[in-house]
Amino acid sequence: MLNKIDALLSEIKGLKASSSAEAEELRIKYLSKKGIISSLFDEFKTVPPTEKKAVGQALNQLKNEAQQIIQRLKEQHEQSDTSHRKTDLTRPGASFPLGGRHPLSVVKNQIVDIFARLGFTVAEGPEIEDDWHVFSALNFPPEHPARDMQDTFFIHKDPDILLRTHTSSVQVRVMEKEQPPIRAIFPGRVFRNEAISARAHCIFHQVEGLYIEENVSFADLRQTLLYFAKEMFGKETQIRLRPSYFPFTEPSAEMDISCTLCGGEGCTMCKYTGWVEILGCGMVDPNVLESCNIDSKKYTGFAFGMGIERITVLKYQIKDIRLFFENDIRFLEQFKSAL
Repeated sequence: MLNKIDALLSEIKGLKASSSAEAEELRIKYLSKKGIISSLFDEFKTVPPTEKKAVGQALNQLKNEAQQIIQRLKEQHEQSDTSHRKTDLTRPGASFPLGGRHPLSVVKNQIVDIFARLGFTVAEGPEIEDDWHVFSALNFPPEHPARDMQDTFFIHKDPDILLRTHTSSVQVRVMEKEQPPIRAIFPGRVFRNEAISARAHCIFHQVEGLYIEENVSFADLRQTLLYFAKEMFGKETQIRLRPSYFPFTEPSAEMDISCTLCGGEGCTMCKYTGWVEILGCGMVDPNVLESCNIDSKKYTGFAFGMGIERITVLKYQIKDIRLFFENDIRFLEQFKSAL
C-alpha cells in the first residue's frame, strides 16, 4: 500500500489546472468523500498492525500535500480571473430602498411653506417649560383648568416645571427678545394629559402663528387664514369664524373650513353641517403684550394655532391619529410621493 501512496503522491505533485473550475474538479476527484484518497483511508482498515504506523503517516502526508496543492491551484486561477475581469463603470449601481417623510413632517413643511410666502419666519423653543411662559405670561388665571395636574404633565412643583401644552410659550419667548414688527410661526411637539384614542393623544404637534405691528386688525387675521386655507385645501375652500374664548386673545374665534370631502354639502365627516373646525385664533390680548414689555397702546396683533395631526387627518382623510405614532411601514409607505 505504501507503493500505491507514493505513486499517488507523485501524481498529485504533478497536477495542473487551466481554470478554477478544473481545480475544483481535482478537489472532488482526490479529496471528496468518494475521492481516491478517501478510498485509501477505507483500505487502511485492512493493513496489518505492524504496518499501520508507517502507512498512517504516509496517508496523512498524502492528504495534506493534496490539500495544499489543489488549494494553491484554486487561488492562482481565482486571482487571475479577478485581475482580468472588466468593470463596466457605466452600469447603474445597485438599488436600495428609499425612505420617505412622515406624513406629519410633510404637512408641517407645507404649512411652513405657505406662511413663508407671507413673510412669516420660523421660531422654536424648549419642550420643558416653566409656568411663566406656558400660563402666566399668556393671561391664564390661577384657577384655570389647564394648570391642573389632570390636564398637564408637571415635572416639578414650586417652582412649576412642566411639559409645554402648546407652542404659545415660544410666542412669549420671541416677544420677550424682540420688538415689533414680529411675524413668525412656531411649530413643535406638545403634551397634554389625555387618554389615547382614535381622536386624541397625549402627544401631538402644533403650529402657532403671531403677527404684531401697528394697526393690525381682525381683517388682517381673516385674510391671512383664508389664504392659508385655500393654499392648503384647495382654491374652492371657504372659511367661517365663530366667536370663542381663549385667555390670551380678545376677541377670539374658532375657524372652520368647508368640508373637504363633500364640499359643504353635508356628510359623516362634517356631521352634515358642511363645516369642519381646524384652528383657533384671535387678536392678542393687551395683557399678553404688556407682560412681554410691548406697548399695547401702540401695537396690536393676531395669533392662531392649529394641530398638525388635525390638518393631516383632514387632508388625507385618516380615521385614526394613533397611526401617526405606531410606525407601521404599511401606513407610512403611502406617503412616499407626498414630498
